[in-house]
Amino acid sequence: MRKQLNVAPVLDGTDDIVRSAFASASDPDAIEQLAHQLRPSDLELVILFVSPEADVARVTAQAARFFRPAPYVGCTTAGELTEEGYSEGQIVAIGLPRQHFCTRILAVDNLDDYNSQDLIDRLVRNRHEMVQETPKWKHEFNFLLVDGLSTKEDTLTSDMAPGMGPVPLFGGSSGDGDSFERTFIINNGIARSNAAVLVQVRTACPVQMINTDHLSPTRDRMVVTGADPARRIVTEINAEPAAREYARLLGIDPETLTTFTFAAHPVVVRVGGSHHVRSIQRVCDNGDLVFFSAIDEGVVLTLADPNDMVSHLQQEMADLCDKNPPAIVLACDCILRRQEAEEKQMTRALSQILRKHRVIGFSTYGEQVNSMHVNQTLTGVAIYPPPTE
Repeated sequence: MRKQLNVAPVLDGTDDIVRSAFASASDPDAIEQLAHQLRPSDLELVILFVSPEADVARVTAQAARFFRPAPYVGCTTAGELTEEGYSEGQIVAIGLPRQHFCTRILAVDNLDDYNSQDLIDRLVRNRHEMVQETPKWKHEFNFLLVDGLSTKEDTLTSDMAPGMGPVPLFGGSSGDGDSFERTFIINNGIARSNAAVLVQVRTACPVQMINTDHLSPTRDRMVVTGADPARRIVTEINAEPAAREYARLLGIDPETLTTFTFAAHPVVVRVGGSHHVRSIQRVCDNGDLVFFSAIDEGVVLTLADPNDMVSHLQQEMADLCDKNPPAIVLACDCILRRQEAEEKQMTRALSQILRKHRVIGFSTYGEQVNSMHVNQTLTGVAIYPPPTE
């Protein structure tokens, strides 16, 4: 007997604005069940967030069969955001009905070999086509999924920026749990590494972008004096071995540095009057520090202190519900937020907030906001019910 799926709870009768369903990644019939719940015949697009515990090749092949005729995209995760909040070992499926959404898919199959001008031209052409098809719809956003181990996120978002025009972009870097070995981008029948897929969305539904973190910069600064930018490695800080100097500024033993240390004591850079997180992924055996995003010699890093995650998230969600609650919040949440929540035993409280406000998505190896790649944020889009005629 097959296990029955529970469809995500909905708010205020908004169940058919954006559809969502969830299944165990270990269930061999997961995709068939998800398709049954999503009813793909009238969907413009299906988005999949797939636990690395799943057989990605099997998921991709079954999706081609069961989601037909709807196109689908997706990626592997560092954890999932489901109807229960923070989850693991799940497959999340989101369906965008054609009644409310018009989309175009732009694939980058090899992040080491693409023509940036061609991407720009296709972005502009796609948007023009969607405007012609849905002239009465006024709301737009771009959603990017990119290999979280490629180290190409910064370059890709920068290359695409000229083609975005006024349309905001958000996205997430695909994950591999806490293994950091290989991630996959899924696009209509094929799962690839070192790839990306961009979804251009035009909709009848009002949308509001969200990009937030719970961090406050301190006065403690450091300068990167040795780096390997191509590999996002810092070898020296303040002309001292990187890990040792970072630990000294924290007042701890370098031997005690862990992923939880990096989550609790992030560093930020100042760009255009705002601070953006440049999170540390891990410490190497030789004392180098590997970062999640772009880094180079001469960059000034500032230590940041975390504020209370629970109260901060409560306020952010309250702001999204100022006039009316969204039908869904499609979210990319950094793995470091999840790790900090676990370390501080805040997972349950945060999950209650995420569940209440129907925040659905995945935990990432980094987030994209317009032309920037950032870390340790909750980034996404709130999608609201369309106005009544």
